[in-house]
Amino acid sequence: MTDTTTSHSGAKPQRSFNIAQMLLEGRAFFALIAIILVFSYLSPNYATVSNFLIMSNHVAIFGLLAIGMLLVILNGGIDLSVGSVLGLTGVFSGYLMQGVQLEGAGVILYPPVWVVIVLTLALGAFVGFCNGVLIAWFKVPAFVATLGSLYVARGVALLMTNGLTYNNLSGDALLGNTGFDWLGFNRIAGVPVGVIVLVIVALLAAILLMRTAFGRWLYASGGNERAAELSGVPVKRVQITVYMLSGLCAAIAGLVLSSQLTSAGPTAGTTYELTAIAAVVVGGASMMGGRGTVQGTLLGAFVIGFLSDGLVIVGVSSYWQTVFTGAVIVLAVMLNSIQYGGKGARR
Repeated sequence: MTDTTTSHSGAKPQRSFNIAQMLLEGRAFFALIAIILVFSYLSPNYATVSNFLIMSNHVAIFGLLAIGMLLVILNGGIDLSVGSVLGLTGVFSGYLMQGVQLEGAGVILYPPVWVVIVLTLALGAFVGFCNGVLIAWFKVPAFVATLGSLYVARGVALLMTNGLTYNNLSGDALLGNTGFDWLGFNRIAGVPVGVIVLVIVALLAAILLMRTAFGRWLYASGGNERAAELSGVPVKRVQITVYMLSGLCAAIAGLVLSSQLTSAGPTAGTTYELTAIAAVVVGGASMMGGRGTVQGTLLGAFVIGFLSDGLVIVGVSSYWQTVFTGAVIVLAVMLNSIQYGGKGARR
């Protein structure tokens, strides 16, 4: 009889622990459900299919940045330059769409949209490559290297435009450069193209992490860099690659945003790096590296995006969005610390 009582008394804490663990691990999903329910109650216009699609199109920008940021954070790093790279690549694409003037020949070239996209993506990857080389080979701390890139990229964008904005990027049929606004305004089966781009990038990132040797190397080097290096993992190559992929994701986000606005300004993407970090952390990734998933990061991006748009819909001041974003980051880091028991990465 005593044994039976002891067995039952020991089972209750175990069940309670499992429920708490489930709530902790699925916090991004439950937070998203709570946000939808609360704002649906506060505004009848919130929970409609059209509004969800519009909000998802907004989330696509943050989601693309967050996926690139996830790869960097899994490696135990940080990329503060993604917002500025978004602005720089957007301006660069706008510059190409406005026409490239050849000074000596007196000719203006209007590259087709596919050339604009390829060159813009190459620019984003190049900035990421520079970050990766500084961090992997010259041992510059990731925070310092990407902070410097943040200022350089933003400064170059301002120099290219003299602080102005490139407008009317839809192109001209006579010049053969139409179609740039397709990413921002078109829909496939009713779904905005920006959302479809986000889904494709997320699927590719998930396959990269879960089905390739590079994904295993990334988790290993993020969990314990020294042990991974001794095991034969090409740590430096992994570091350079993740920063290149982060720059590439930022360039895709820059293209999508410029296409949505049909304009490109040098201040676009300001503070977006903080939103990307928030999405990754809310999604359950550890800031110390080695832990995190693409699906969690996507949920985190939707939590941040749906919360921000919900506040706008119910008439809350936009200044409060910054307050809530900061509070969400702190809360998410605190919950991550509880979840991982103070251990940021796999050892």
